[in-house]
Amino acid sequence: MFSSRIQKIQPSATLAINAKAIELIKQGKNILKFGTGEPDFDTPQNIKDAAKQAIDEGFSKYTDATGISELKTAVVEKLKRDNAISSSAENILITNGGKQALFNLFMALLNPGDEVLIPSPYWVSYSDMVAVCEGVSRFIDTRSNHFKLTAKMVEEAITPKSKILILNSPSNPTGMTIEKEELEKIAELALRHNLYLISDEVYEYFLYDGKTHFSIASLPELRDRVFTVNAVSKTYAMTGWRIGYVAGPAAVIKKMGSLQSHSTSNPCSIAQKAALEALTGPQDSIQLMATEFLKRRDYVFEAMNQLPGFQLTKPEGAFYAFPDISGCFSGQIQDSFQFTEFLLEKAQVAVVPGGAFGEAGKNCIRFSYASSMADIEEGIKRIKEVL
Repeated sequence: MFSSRIQKIQPSATLAINAKAIELIKQGKNILKFGTGEPDFDTPQNIKDAAKQAIDEGFSKYTDATGISELKTAVVEKLKRDNAISSSAENILITNGGKQALFNLFMALLNPGDEVLIPSPYWVSYSDMVAVCEGVSRFIDTRSNHFKLTAKMVEEAITPKSKILILNSPSNPTGMTIEKEELEKIAELALRHNLYLISDEVYEYFLYDGKTHFSIASLPELRDRVFTVNAVSKTYAMTGWRIGYVAGPAAVIKKMGSLQSHSTSNPCSIAQKAALEALTGPQDSIQLMATEFLKRRDYVFEAMNQLPGFQLTKPEGAFYAFPDISGCFSGQIQDSFQFTEFLLEKAQVAVVPGGAFGEAGKNCIRFSYASSMADIEEGIKRIKEVL
């Protein structure tokens, strides 16, 4: 009945945990959710006002399938200002969230059997997207360096079939970053081995301890090999608005636009106007969130390393903790999936099993600290009690 293509897809573990937590809450359970990667802040008022204005002005018709021109211009200016990336409107595609940007890329670039190099642990959707597009995921285990990717790891993973390398810094799920020096070495490898690079930079503004973001697409020699993927989802607490974007070589962007025109057509017209205000309006909300995430990161780091069986390397960015919890394994609890079920049942705390993010994460859990400090403190307290 089902196509071989659709049978390659596994349900999203992060969304599954969230759905189960919501169902338990409906049953009257006091579940604390640390599963989904979603800021607990509200979308800034100026962005909401821009959306309301768009509605009032009747901006509710089809737009160009690739996005409105003024939003593309805003993305071009943002990339120049914040990322030192030179581009023009023909290099930009506005998408229905960052996920569609990635999916369009894989559809446009992959032929059956092409390899995509994916540092592991990895965001759950990468490998499923690759599979649907008939590519092959080749995972790069980063455990030996505290989940931090190096050029040496990449070089050892490259084969004659390798076509794409995914970079995600800061990382979901680990919160770790890739050092600029390593990115420069990776750039040399990409040129030498004819690799395309997809740089997922959705968490770029959430960095701690003096870390600064470096976009690999800012290197002129990689102009025709890098696709920078981003979204307004995390930066402006707009996860539900579903606006992402990708910048890259014009020829590929054009093909991706054609694909989008036959799949979803344009992203939501109202949300595009909201995203335009997000990129061009006041930016102070970003720092407010980053400051609060830093406080939470510091608390979680100290508190988790005092929990029996937990070992956490300090996250350098994003809003995730990815502790090794193998010290808690015993009896019927022998992996991260069973441990997650244990926490949900006994502590009424919802987290994501690290095994969902690949073999390299099998001894870990992902704990999102994009929740209130009160909830975080209570969640840690509950975990400590059941341990």
